[in-house]
Amino acid sequence: MTRRPSRLHLILIPLSLVMVAPLIWMVLLSVSTRDEARRFPPGLPSGVDWHNYVTAWTEGPFGTWLVNSAIVSLTCVVTNLVFCSLAGYAFARIPFLGSKVLFIAILATLMVPIQIIMLPMLIMLRQVHLTDTLAALMAPNLATPFGVFLLRQFFTALPRELEDAARIDGASRLRTLRSVLLPLMGPTLATLSVLTFLNVWNDFLWPLVAVQSPQNMTIQLGLQNFQSSHYSQVSVLMAGTVTSQIPVLVMFVLAQRFFVRSIASSGIK
Repeated sequence: MTRRPSRLHLILIPLSLVMVAPLIWMVLLSVSTRDEARRFPPGLPSGVDWHNYVTAWTEGPFGTWLVNSAIVSLTCVVTNLVFCSLAGYAFARIPFLGSKVLFIAILATLMVPIQIIMLPMLIMLRQVHLTDTLAALMAPNLATPFGVFLLRQFFTALPRELEDAARIDGASRLRTLRSVLLPLMGPTLATLSVLTFLNVWNDFLWPLVAVQSPQNMTIQLGLQNFQSSHYSQVSVLMAGTVTSQIPVLVMFVLAQRFFVRSIASSGIK
């Protein structure tokens, strides 16, 4: 038996079209000619011009930018899974002096804008000679307060009997975390992986400050080479943007089924 659309769908469908419209227009511009992209009022392209994608790949080290973004994003995903798992488990299961105050202090950093801490981070990286390197792009995202909070909430929701049974069998805390708890964290770890990947992959402001050499740029920073204060290759820029978002869309589609389960199990309202 099929369900009839509710009144809520009558509101959500137009809103979803409004959200999708910029993405559709971006794709249309990526296959438009230079004159069609500049005309006013705007209109649909007369045909499909794939030359913009070729230009985006050949006018700059586009492949290098993609590889840099992949290296930085995947490294930050792995480090977040490791460090946030350890920190979340410690805050949830290991009592120590000042744990609640420290946890609140970590959460408070979520309210600090990146613009405030960019200069101190840049000065520290310069002192250790890491500016204009891929390591500089990874440093601020090796572990995130949101990841610690998400995994801490997950560990809090797990029954302690699982750990007690492992401790009776002689397992240490680290062995319990690795062999008993981590296998139960699939949806939550997948959610953290996707969110971290999206955040690092789409970041523009910090790479703009941290690196200057074209060979160390990420894809989002490299796309600015297709525009300037006097001239912009709109179609080529949109073609590069579409290409840069393909890995993000693929990863999100593959992992979207984990979001609801992880949020429900971690207790986030």
